[in-house]
Amino acid sequence: MEENMEEGQNSKGCFECCVKCLGGLPYASLFATILLYAGVALFCGCGHEALSGTVTILQNYFEVVRAPVETLDVFTMIDIFKYVIYGVASAFFVYGILLMVEGFFTTGAIRDLYGDFKITACGRCVSAWFIMLTYIFFLAWLGVTAFTSLPVFMYFNIWTMCQNTTVVEGANLCLDLRQFGMVSIGEERKVCTGSEKFVKMCESNELDMTFHLFVCALAGAGAAVIAMVHYLMVLSANWAYVKDACRMQKYEDIKSKEEQELHDIHSTRSKERLNAYT
Repeated sequence: MEENMEEGQNSKGCFECCVKCLGGLPYASLFATILLYAGVALFCGCGHEALSGTVTILQNYFEVVRAPVETLDVFTMIDIFKYVIYGVASAFFVYGILLMVEGFFTTGAIRDLYGDFKITACGRCVSAWFIMLTYIFFLAWLGVTAFTSLPVFMYFNIWTMCQNTTVVEGANLCLDLRQFGMVSIGEERKVCTGSEKFVKMCESNELDMTFHLFVCALAGAGAAVIAMVHYLMVLSANWAYVKDACRMQKYEDIKSKEEQELHDIHSTRSKERLNAYT
């Protein structure tokens, strides 16, 4: 009988501990972090492979040759974009962890365990810094989304021409890289609809795969924008909580100080009366 009671108490204690742990999770920050990681992973992974596919298309079908090392050409720009993708992936992995930690310290259950760090001057400064930094990243991801839409639009036009080869068979349409700024004005690199290269490019897997990879990269950038908006809402709500908690703490400090002064006055008067009576 006693063993059954002990088992019941242990299971009840484990249940209460699990409920307390689940109550301490910052679900809003957790959702935003998952969305941010998914968007960044989609953008970086698909964007990197799409850039590699672009290099293959330029070399195989447009016969673009890589310039010397000291010259800034389209291949050098693609390499720079790849290094930027590496930096974005690592930077936002760390930033997501920092925002999750900030969300944990703002949660009420965690605050009760580890103290009122968030309502100190340092805590308020950290919250304001995260709001400003997240807003800057939000604007940056908006720019990245707009920039990623450019290759999507370009590849969509090429893909549409390939899907409607019978319609454009009579018209001699050409894809000139000079229109997109990929080569210099004096260098002519173009593929026309009636040529064999155009037919091979349309039948190849590189074009279709690269186009859909850029679409996925655009979707990942959009997901990162939504994650930044969600983070801004969470951080703004946390900042409002911090201000209210700070005011409440000041009120409690003033109230306790006044009560202590009243208690001291009452004690002093009681001693004076006792001395007078004596």
